[in-house]
Amino acid sequence: MMDSAEFRKRGKEMVDYMADYLEEIEKRQVYPGVNPGYLRPMIPASAPEDPETFEDVMKDVERVIMPGVTHWQSPYFFAYFPTASSYPSLLADMLCGAIGCLGFSWTASPACTELEIVMLDWLAKMIHLPKEFLAGGDGDGGGVIQGTASEACLMVMLAARTKVIQQLHLKHPELSRGEIMDKLVGYFSDQAHSSVEKAGLIAGVKMRTIPSDEKFAARGPALRKALEEDKAAGLVPFFFCATLGTTPSCAFDNLLELGPISVAICFWEISMNAVIRIGSRWDQHRALAITGSSRVSTSICMTDGSVRQVSSIHSSLHTRRRKTGKEENIWLHIDAAYAGSAFVCPEFRHFMKGVEFANSYNFNPHKWLLVNFDCSTLWVKERTDLTDAFKLNPVYLQHNHQECGLITDYRHWQIPQGRRFRSLKLWFVFRLYGVKGLQEFIRKHVRLAHEFEDLVRQDERFEISADVTLGLVCFRLKGSNELNKTLLENINQTKKIHIVPCKLRDKFVLRFVICARTTESHHVQFAWKHIKELAVELLNGGYQTQIRN
Repeated sequence: MMDSAEFRKRGKEMVDYMADYLEEIEKRQVYPGVNPGYLRPMIPASAPEDPETFEDVMKDVERVIMPGVTHWQSPYFFAYFPTASSYPSLLADMLCGAIGCLGFSWTASPACTELEIVMLDWLAKMIHLPKEFLAGGDGDGGGVIQGTASEACLMVMLAARTKVIQQLHLKHPELSRGEIMDKLVGYFSDQAHSSVEKAGLIAGVKMRTIPSDEKFAARGPALRKALEEDKAAGLVPFFFCATLGTTPSCAFDNLLELGPISVAICFWEISMNAVIRIGSRWDQHRALAITGSSRVSTSICMTDGSVRQVSSIHSSLHTRRRKTGKEENIWLHIDAAYAGSAFVCPEFRHFMKGVEFANSYNFNPHKWLLVNFDCSTLWVKERTDLTDAFKLNPVYLQHNHQECGLITDYRHWQIPQGRRFRSLKLWFVFRLYGVKGLQEFIRKHVRLAHEFEDLVRQDERFEISADVTLGLVCFRLKGSNELNKTLLENINQTKKIHIVPCKLRDKFVLRFVICARTTESHHVQFAWKHIKELAVELLNGGYQTQIRN
């Protein structure tokens, strides 16, 4: 059995192993060469009856585990999106494991809760989120750490679903919750992450994709058209997920167009069009009572889709909603999982214009802000939107401070009950890098991406498939999809670098992402040289005729 003395010894050895692994990672083959099922024959069929030595375990790490590891921290890893890692974050994770608390409520570990509240405010200020999202102040918002952006999207979709069901059921008690839920529909771009659609499957609501434009961004007219069609069909739009930095191409949905529409199309207006078809009467005077203004009601209830007219009264509507809580809108969620980290840099914040329209905002520091997995940060403008949807309070979780109004019980903000002390990672990274250090890290990755873009543009056999804005470059050989599929297969089979593809419209495209903290220019140059060599071999093998003139 390991006692504290041996733990000190083995702990130092493990830190040395981890440091050696990261320092020498580029010597390892970035992509494993094992076949499915490789591991089971390498270890016993059952757990050992007697303790084994630490030395034997560590030998098996190299013998059994490392051959099957894809080395995400390798500077030759250019796939998916980054998974962040840094020494301060690793140390904080070690401390989190040692403390071992389950911070499901304030009283379960006050520091775990209170540090998270403050760190989410720090981070919100770093990226210049509107003050309504902060917990510290006069607002009703706040932040919470989720495991992934997928969890965050599911949480807010469920909260939005609960909110609209409660509102419509209150106004139309003759309708069952199931009848209302059957009419709900959410929206997302055809470029959004698959987790949004998956959230809809779990939530049991209809989901509709919004076609993107030539830059792969969702735009206002397309959303407006879908809303009008669905309202005419008797459906109840309740949720829209906009993306800042899409997975295929790092495109940015147009919040300045989408935001006013999501604010203008409010639940009570939709119910006038939709609930009638379910079988209820709509009292026009209810709309006047909610807004307190016939002018506002007339403007909002117009069906010609005029964004200009709606936008001109948005400010007064938004103010009234925030003060009275009587006028509610389609929930606008912003998924900035990858790109959100870049907004610590002022020069990239123009991509956020329109964020003030959102009900919730999420990004993953564990992708690109040097905080290792898992750490996905979610903010809401109205914290009660979450707690009203998920609050359960059995006797064994109650405590004396829960109704004082000064504390947060985060179990009401998430799907699991237990939670780790993840805010320690943010605290360590923010303090040991500083905002300036994080900004320089992001800027370095963007510079490297543009360096790769320049290399691609210099070769007339290749083409850039989407605008390069941050750390992702979408490129391909000029030619057929099959040609590019073969090139990708050859790249990953050689295992010198690792990349993955995407589909942009009808084109098969290769994605090259600057991922590792240690990636430098010479790694990018090596990768491009390797890609070119494989392309030459492929083209010389009979694909020349497929290149477009």
